Formats: sequence, C-alpha cells, structure tokens
Amino acid sequence: MRSPVVFDLDGVLVDSEPVWEEVRRAFVAEHGGTWREETQSRLMGMSTGEWSAYLAELGVRLPPEEIARGVVGQMAERYRHGVPLLPGAREAVERLAAGRPLGLASSSPRALIDVVLEATGLGAFFGATVSTEEVAYGKPAPDGYLEAASRLGVDPSDCVAVEDSSNGLRSAHAAGMRVVAVPHPLYPPAPDALALAAGTAKALDELTPDLVDSLPR
Repeated sequence: MRSPVVFDLDGVLVDSEPVWEEVRRAFVAEHGGTWREETQSRLMGMSTGEWSAYLAELGVRLPPEEIARGVVGQMAERYRHGVPLLPGAREAVERLAAGRPLGLASSSPRALIDVVLEATGLGAFFGATVSTEEVAYGKPAPDGYLEAASRLGVDPSDCVAVEDSSNGLRSAHAAGMRVVAVPHPLYPPAPDALALAAGTAKALDELTPDLVDSLPR
C-alpha cells in the first residue's frame, strides 16, 4: 500500500489563518481583552478548549465556553459565504486520494471541519477526520495525528503528514509520521519546527504522489 497521507486543514487546504486571526482579534477587542504580538503564533494548532482559555487570559470578560461559541459561530458564518481554499488544494487532495487512504487531523472544531468538507465536497476523499476537540491534547501534542492513523487503521510510522505551522509540524513528527511542510507565506513556521520536516513543498502544486512516496523512512 502506498503511504497514507494525513492532511492538516487550516493553512494547508484552507487559507483560514487570516480569517481566524481577524475574527479572534476582533472578538478579543470587543470583549475587553488585549491582543499580543505573539498571540496568533501561540494560537495556531491549539484545540478549541485551549485557545478559548487562552483568549480569556488575554482579558476577555467571558467564560471560555462562551468565547468558543462566539468565535466558532462567526467562523462558520464566514465559511457559509465561501470557503477560502488555497490554490491547488482540491487538486492535491484528488491526486493523493488515488490509490491511498487519506485522513485529516485538524485543530478546528468538528462543526467547522464539517462545514468546510460539505461546502467544498472534499469530505468524500477522506477516510477519517479528527478534530483535536476529540482527543486529550491539541497540537503540538501528537494526539490528533495518532487518532487519525488509528481511525484509518494504519500505523503512524507508515503515514505522511502535510503541515504548515510550527505546532502542526511538531505534532505530526511527535506522532512518528514523516512530514511534508507547506509553509504559509504570512505565517511561516519556526526554523526548528521546519527542520523536523522530511520534505518541503513551496505550494500545493508540488505535493505529488512521487514526492510523498520518495520521503525517506
């Protein structure tokens, strides 16, 4: 069997990080908090429970559960008006789905994953999808990737992950997967995280079956 591939969602298939930043930054400002210089990079990869608690620490005067509901509701509304797929995302998924299982390990809440997959029609290509809401710890912990491999019925060491963020790269590597980094130009991963990647693609057009199958084990 060709190597199973487990995709991240935000920043890999969907250009969502700018939307997440805009929505959460505005939410923090509207509810009495203070956005910090390092906030966006800290948030990338956190599970819903983790980032909502972090926003509360920034001074948002709401319980984390209400923060999560408010932000996720605004994100879902934005997606219903159009999902900002990254260039080449659909084609990359279709290329890699031919002859191998695909999984998804995302820090997005389940509600948003389902909205994206339904709106884009990409859900049909994935044999397993995992939200880090559904595991004990978000990225950079390996839990989401380990669960995706388990649901696919494959060994994590046989899998290749596709990631963009520092926490995502660390998560997939900690799960024992080989990782292809597709760095987002606006939110590049830290050098030490990028060094964990077994391969790098500058854009999704470069994410081919030959690249995935050529990665050293």
